[in-house]
Amino acid sequence: MAFDGLAEKLSAAFKRLKSKGKLSESDVKEAMREVRLALLEADVNYKVAKDFTKKVTERSVGAEVMESLTPAQMVIKIVNEELTELMGGSNARLASPSKPPLIVMLCGLQGSGKTTHAGKLALMLKKQGHRPLLVACDIYRPAAITQLQVVGNQAGVPVFEMGTADPVVISEKAVSHARDYGNDIVILDTAGRLHIDEELMNELKRVKAAVQPQEILLVVDAMTGQDAVNVAQTFHDMLSITGVILTKLDGDTRGGAALSVRAVTGQPIKFAGTGEKLADLEVFHPDRMASRILGMGDMLTLIEEAQSKMDEKKAAAMAKKLTENKMDMNDLLEQFQQVRRMGPIKSVLSRLPGMEKQMQGVEIDDRQIDRMAAIILSMTPTEREKPAIINPSRKRRIAAGSGMKVEDVNRLLKQFEQMQKIMKQFGGRNGKGKRRRMPPFGGLGGGMGGFPM
Repeated sequence: MAFDGLAEKLSAAFKRLKSKGKLSESDVKEAMREVRLALLEADVNYKVAKDFTKKVTERSVGAEVMESLTPAQMVIKIVNEELTELMGGSNARLASPSKPPLIVMLCGLQGSGKTTHAGKLALMLKKQGHRPLLVACDIYRPAAITQLQVVGNQAGVPVFEMGTADPVVISEKAVSHARDYGNDIVILDTAGRLHIDEELMNELKRVKAAVQPQEILLVVDAMTGQDAVNVAQTFHDMLSITGVILTKLDGDTRGGAALSVRAVTGQPIKFAGTGEKLADLEVFHPDRMASRILGMGDMLTLIEEAQSKMDEKKAAAMAKKLTENKMDMNDLLEQFQQVRRMGPIKSVLSRLPGMEKQMQGVEIDDRQIDRMAAIILSMTPTEREKPAIINPSRKRRIAAGSGMKVEDVNRLLKQFEQMQKIMKQFGGRNGKGKRRRMPPFGGLGGGMGGFPM
């Protein structure tokens, strides 16, 4: 995940302040020197890193230790606030024109992910109740139109195209089409180049002049580091961009682009691509990202993801079964499937407070959940409802059917049995007549059913 290296170095820098009773100027300057080095190693723009540490130093020197806070926590609080401000302060929303459609023009270098993120943005807006229209304005790259049609079909969003006509004409016709057919958002997927050139910029300027988009979003590959900042600066100088979509934020990137783009251009990061699937696009929240960088987790985003990807009715029914101790293997299978919909387990766990650092260097095999699900799927309906009837011969059949070993079947059954005992213990009422509180995840502990992760 992005920022892993930066988070580790910042944590090391703050450790040295833990034993201090009061922050002296030398203490703060020494810590900020390490912070500045950490930022530079993360590919943050030099001037941005210098200005950032200067602000933190000015706020920290001579500061009284707040009640119940150690000096190290005081510095972290200040750093957290300044990191949030550095990345924009608060999440930036798309413009809301008084008269639809909202015209969003995507631009960027070739290979930055414009077409894919046009589809991701369209899907996100569709889920919010909008009626987006994708427009194929890249007439140069082979199969660019076809690619947009594919992602549009996957997102369930219509695509407007006119082959290799002039992109300016395509844009104008698309806006007219949107007005006629009730599309309230138009997303222009423009052409890119391997590098910035005059021909590319002139075309984008002509498209901008013709349709006057309310939003000009630059799609930037976070993996490009410092180059991303230079690209953003050039596009902003030429087109006056209104925001940035940062892609590949789930990759092994040092994160410098996210910390530098807003400071250099003055324009916010509005969205972040966090995976390869069309649904892997998030609204960029500077405060949440700052918390993640400092190892504080990102519970709000985790909760939002859970709400969007989990079935509320099924969750309520599951909770009822848990309290009544009526859960069977079908319910366990449903739990596994719900967890898998949340995305990679490591990514989910890293959003929990304090887990970002613990997850560094830890390899988690998501296929373990799939293997446990395969074992359950190899059971008959009766076996899933009444696992107690599974005898040795049935275990051998289930193991063979799932491609697993009998020991794996035994392990899953044992964990399920232990979970039922815990539910029985907590599902009843205590001495005061109140129902005992259930443990998290119904008591299913030990690394997802005891399987090695």
